[in-house]
Amino acid sequence: MVQRVFSLIELIKKEKVLIIYGPRRVGKTTLLKEYLKTTELKYKWETGDDIVTQSILGSRNLKEILAHYEGYDLIAIDEAQYVPNIGMGLKLLVDNKPGVSIVVTGSSSFNIEQQTGEPLTGRKRTITLFPFAQQELLPLMNRSELNEQLESLLVFGAYPEIYLAKTKREKIEGLTELVNSYLLKDVFALSSVRGAKHFIDLLKLLAFQIGNEVSLNELGTQLGIDVKTVKKYLDILERSFVIKQLTPYSKNLRTEITAKGKYYFIDNGIRNGIISQFNGLKDRNDIGQLFENFIMMERMKYISNNGLYRNSYFWRTYKGQEIDLIEEYDGSLNPYEFKWNEKAKLSNISAWLENYKSVPVQLVNRRNYLEFLL
Repeated sequence: MVQRVFSLIELIKKEKVLIIYGPRRVGKTTLLKEYLKTTELKYKWETGDDIVTQSILGSRNLKEILAHYEGYDLIAIDEAQYVPNIGMGLKLLVDNKPGVSIVVTGSSSFNIEQQTGEPLTGRKRTITLFPFAQQELLPLMNRSELNEQLESLLVFGAYPEIYLAKTKREKIEGLTELVNSYLLKDVFALSSVRGAKHFIDLLKLLAFQIGNEVSLNELGTQLGIDVKTVKKYLDILERSFVIKQLTPYSKNLRTEITAKGKYYFIDNGIRNGIISQFNGLKDRNDIGQLFENFIMMERMKYISNNGLYRNSYFWRTYKGQEIDLIEEYDGSLNPYEFKWNEKAKLSNISAWLENYKSVPVQLVNRRNYLEFLL
């Protein structure tokens, strides 16, 4: 069994709300239910899909809310983003029910975040649960064995049900179901968008541009929609935990690109599922892109899972010199370049060395990547 990095025993506090965000199907409900099996607190379990929960907790009727939860020390609400006015309802509970602990899960950050933002200021803690991270898999094996799983992770990703599937066929079927049935569920349920075609087409375009700067104008032209709509769709997809944007780093030098961003998929398996490409590495021409997406997202998981605070960027000049990742924290810059081939050398970064002389670039490849991620 894969032990998740978060311990709810340590995170759930009296008179506080713990919010567990994350994509669908990454184990938020499982994590919460496993905790409830062990707690001695008297708890009430509910789901935001339930019309009674929606009616009571979304009513803003303090008397009715307190009566509904009377006698319980812990309140657990799964899929809380479906409850209207959830933020105000939770605030009323925290402020008026002494000693209560509350934990909620949500798979659409753009909805639940809007509803729990200001009303719960100072009363909440937020964590994000992602697909399995390398540091969560390591306790089950040694580093050599974990490295042997790299090809499978590059192709099929690390969503729990996909990772734990026994056969290639089960993994493909699981990813296909995940993409078709769950990927855009939040997008269409919680936004004004009703047509799937533009979203699917947009994701396919992004899938082939991993590691490259993305022009919103070009995307709009290819999709037949305006730039404003492209921006809206990209924002929805990012808030739905499908993609992640990386912005450019610049000291405003005239040679540095500052306008375009890059987009990565939260999980390699989702990326490959979007384009229905599950071939092994020996039969692919996108290994570099797969490796870059994998390393970028695993690093994001590591930073999030360990509560680290740093800004992440990429760097590129108009002449094509680039560095994949720049991390800025504690007043320092830490640049990293990702190369699948362990024999590859750093090249074409003279402009960086000229302008940032005291900041060497670290090379991350398939031989040393675990040192970077663990």
